[in-house]
Amino acid sequence: MNAELEYAKSVLKQEISGLEAMYWSLDNNFISAIDLLSKKKNGHVIVSGMGKPGHIGRKISATLSSVGTPSFFLHPGEAAHGDLGEISNDDALLILSLSGNTQELIPLLSYANRFGIDIVGITSNSDSVLAKSSSVVILMPKIDEACPYNLAPTTSTTMMLAIGDAIALSLLKRKEFTRDDFKNFHPGGALGKRLLKVSDLMHTNVPLVHLNDLMKDVLIEMTEKSFGCAGVIDENSKLVGIITDGDLRRKIENDFLSKKASDVMSANPKVVSEDMFAQEATKLMNKHQITSLFICSNDSKPIGILHIHDCLRVGLA
Repeated sequence: MNAELEYAKSVLKQEISGLEAMYWSLDNNFISAIDLLSKKKNGHVIVSGMGKPGHIGRKISATLSSVGTPSFFLHPGEAAHGDLGEISNDDALLILSLSGNTQELIPLLSYANRFGIDIVGITSNSDSVLAKSSSVVILMPKIDEACPYNLAPTTSTTMMLAIGDAIALSLLKRKEFTRDDFKNFHPGGALGKRLLKVSDLMHTNVPLVHLNDLMKDVLIEMTEKSFGCAGVIDENSKLVGIITDGDLRRKIENDFLSKKASDVMSANPKVVSEDMFAQEATKLMNKHQITSLFICSNDSKPIGILHIHDCLRVGLA
């Protein structure tokens, strides 16, 4: 094996060891932290840390906000120069420091203790200022960094990141944060597209005809609605068939306009619910090589129509 590749794998192996150690050391203090943070319904989880833990803290704060726990990052240096005013009694602090004695954190810890603001500390030092100042301590096991000099924060920051993810997702579960909630916070980008539902794209101006309608009337309905198809409904307004441009070409004859919709339609068209993800509806259309889907309620009554162009327009393919 190439020496550099072997070394790179040893770095990953060391970081994996750190995560395994964190896995086995996690205890009921973690549950206490979730209990504390979940009660802050009117405030923020304010994350702070200095140096590399600070960078990790920014990511943890972003993850918390994206899954339903309002959060922002507070730089400890800026906090000591006026930004302590951003903290309210409804907030809780989540503070990261491997040693727990980072000098820049001390004014922040003192302020929180003075005004009774809860602190969840993440540290590897149970005798540190951070541990003694915290309402709840999540203690990290002591393990060597992946750095060959055991100096650069590597394994420890990977562990902090993983703990932060565990906190954020445990709060998500505790709050019963749903896919729909997630969608509200992620309307843009590839993730936003994945979370679009059929109901977000469908048209409610549905082209519909009855079983006994003559084809001359069907053509008028198809032309007016411009979807290249029309749904056929029975006497109970339930969808029983579809007539497409293709059906017109295949079945056109001399007496075509005097035929009934029931004579030309294809029975049992593909239908979906309005709660289906648009991405799945797009896959269905591609799989069956169709350009439109009717959206039906639980009683098989059509409530909307989705065209492949609607999906392509938002970047689904």
